[in-house]
Amino acid sequence: MLELENVNVYYGAIHALKNLSLKIEEGEIVTLIGANGAGKSTTLKAISGLVRPESGKIKLYGKEIQSLNPPEIVKLGISHVPEGRRIFAKMSVMENLEMGAYTRTDKSEVKKDFEMVFSLFPRLLERKEQLAGTLSGGEQQMLAIGRGLMARPKFLLLDEPSMGLAPIIVKEIFSIIKDINETGTTILLVEQNANLALKTADRAYIIRNGEIEMEGHAKELLNDDRVKKAYLEG
Repeated sequence: MLELENVNVYYGAIHALKNLSLKIEEGEIVTLIGANGAGKSTTLKAISGLVRPESGKIKLYGKEIQSLNPPEIVKLGISHVPEGRRIFAKMSVMENLEMGAYTRTDKSEVKKDFEMVFSLFPRLLERKEQLAGTLSGGEQQMLAIGRGLMARPKFLLLDEPSMGLAPIIVKEIFSIIKDINETGTTILLVEQNANLALKTADRAYIIRNGEIEMEGHAKELLNDDRVKKAYLEG
């Protein structure tokens, strides 16, 4: 279980997260929905150690992790696939995947995970020696997710996986996200396509101006008139 309790994050004078609390149970897909600048990406960065909360607690299976650095958090089982993919463009597909496993020493298990990633994303196997920067946008997103999986995470944080992709590729990516969850990986999903996110997730939180405004089962929020008006219309 991953839990945030009254987390506050500041960027200088900007109060980005305001007493934010949420909980993700093992095995779930939970989505975080909100407008641009609402605090979605900051929430993921706080969990993965890329930003340090001013106050509040972040707990993984009851252990506080908010003071740990990112490599320590990765070793505990949290992997972050950032917005914009952030692949290593001048490295090959294989080298990018190897970077995802940089905290691991179990070489035989790492080899199995290469095979697992290539089974999920066959196109990456076809292009494993190709420079990552020459891949299409959809292939780069597949690589970013594959790199995240190479850490063998218990919790996978996905930030805007559909951004800039054609609808047919988005459908493929989200099908694979469901497959990843079904293998036992818990997912926290930030996604601009609120309709798709709510159809994919088990539960959802609505964030506005750094605060949780609503929470509930995703299917219920999908049919909530307030959510429809704010995030699903147009």
